Parts: sequence; structure tokens; C-alpha cells
Amino acid sequence: MDLTAGKAIYMVSDGTGWTAEHSVNAALGQFEHCLVNRGCSVNTHLFSGIDDEQQLIEIVKQAAKEGGMLVYTLADPSMAESAKQACRLWGIPSTDILGPITDAIASHLGVSPSGLPRGALGRSPLNEEYFRRIEAIEFTIKQDDGALPQNLHKADIVLVGVSRTGKTPLSTYIAQKGYKVANVPIVMDVELPKTLFEVNPAKVFGLTINPMTLQTIRKTRAKTLGFGMEAKINYSEFDYVKKELEFAGKIFAQNPTWPVIEVTTKAIEETAAVVLKLYHDRKHKCSMPRILRRY
Repeated sequence: MDLTAGKAIYMVSDGTGWTAEHSVNAALGQFEHCLVNRGCSVNTHLFSGIDDEQQLIEIVKQAAKEGGMLVYTLADPSMAESAKQACRLWGIPSTDILGPITDAIASHLGVSPSGLPRGALGRSPLNEEYFRRIEAIEFTIKQDDGALPQNLHKADIVLVGVSRTGKTPLSTYIAQKGYKVANVPIVMDVELPKTLFEVNPAKVFGLTINPMTLQTIRKTRAKTLGFGMEAKINYSEFDYVKKELEFAGKIFAQNPTWPVIEVTTKAIEETAAVVLKLYHDRKHKCSMPRILRRY
């Protein structure tokens, strides 16, 4: 892979790196207009579990060679200061994601931060929340693509939509936040499992997408999987895609308490935010009016 093909962003963390990675991905979402057409391509590199200053310096040197920038989440103030000084010495831009908010919270609480990364000795990641997330992820994997419909009542959230509306990645993303998610595919003229209509409708969410966008996604998918021409025509022909979305639309109309989320222009994080907001609104407030709602 040619690492010089795009601008380099180095992410360094003394923990898992999730905070740095998610922050960078969220920020990159503001540049889709140029990333999509390759007007400004980006290469990201994640270095997690960095707790040695020498390792840190070597990463900064490599970032400097590539003309990159450094984004870091380092809980240890001395490591964070080393990153800052090294970047200044090697002349590369840097951003401390964790430092400013940690300082602000410390000031607000009147308590000094521990300076320990998550999972460090003396901190136990194996708490109730940890096990809840693991259980949610395991459940979600087993329930993928309509598997084990008899377990739908155990799910916190049920996603319903035609193929390639992003049900699986969305399910996995939400599961990482501790929610048990099941997803059920809608296939033309195929009867949906009865249990879908027996579960609490407040936990069911429909996904829809623009037909032209869906056709493009399916064509790419068919090509990647090496489908034959006949399969390609069935799966990604525009008329078929349109009819399948109309078929899904009729099912949504027959179940007006299911919110229907338009995913065409939304990133997974955005769709997940909508789902979780609606989920909590419905859980803690009165039931939604019996009209079809789209988001």
C-alpha cells in the first residue's frame, strides 16, 4: 500500500485508542465532500497501548517523515507533554484530545485526575458495564440477518430493512454501546417471522434508502462476491430494487408505530444516534402516535 498517497494522521493512545479513532472519524465526516472524490485523501494510523516515551518519539518521527499530524489521547500528563514537545521539535501539527476536557472536568470537580489510562493496573475494566457490552455484542452477532427469530423478544432494538441498508454494521455499532440488537431482512414476497409482530413495537425500527443509492451499493456488492449475471440482474437491477423498497414501504405502512429512518446520507454514527434517541424517548415517555414517521 502506498502510504504517501494521502495526508497522514497518526493517532496515539495509552489505551485502546477508541476515543482518538472515533474523534478523528467524526471530524473526517466534515470533509466527505473532498474525501469522496479523492480531492484530499487521508491515511490514518492507530497506535494503541503506547506507555513508553521512546515508542512515542519514534511514532512522532515517522509522522514527521510522512508530513503527517499527530492526534493523541494520553492520560499521563508527562507523556502528553512529551508528545507536545516532540511534535513541536519535529515541526508537525498535533492535537491533544483528552487533555483539555480532562483539565476542564478537574477544575469543575476540584479533583486532580489520576493520570491512569483505562485498563491500567489499579483500575478494573471488568465491571458491570463491560460484561453488559460483551453480552450485547455476542447476542447481536448471533441474531444477525434474521437468525434465531424466536429470540427477538430478548432484543433491546430490532432493525428491519431490505438488503444493504446497513443493518449489520449499524447493529454492531449499537451493540458496542451495550444494547442487544437483532436485525431482520425484508426480502420481496418472503414472509417475515411472526415473532417480529409479537415483540414490543417500541423496539422496532425500519431502515430505508434511496433506490439509486441502493442499486449502486448492490452492484458493487455483487461484483465483490462474483455473482453471475443472472444474480446481478435480480439483485441490483433498478426496477427490482425499487419494487423491493416499495414492498418494504408497505410493511412499514402496515406498522405505523415503527419509526422509519432514511439512511441514504447518514453515517452509521448518525443513524445510531437517531435510533438511540428514539429508543430512549419511547422508553421513558408516552407511546408514539400511530402515524408513520420518517427520520
